[in-house]
Amino acid sequence: MILSLRTHVKSMNADDKEVFEMLQKRDRDDEDLDSIALQQLNHLHDRYVTKRSKRDLEAGWNKLTGG
Repeated sequence: MILSLRTHVKSMNADDKEVFEMLQKRDRDDEDLDSIALQQLNHLHDRYVTKRSKRDLEAGWNKLTGG
């Protein structure tokens, strides 16, 4: 989840960015994330990473390729 959030750092507000940087540092240091940290990570992931269905991806591909 941390890898997928790295691309969304620029769109985060200051509080979310601070929380993400703390989580990222803990991950880099190979520290285990406790339940509160995992809850924060899930919240950030739900907020910033958009979920796309296969149908949406196929429609976008067909639009680009003209098919």
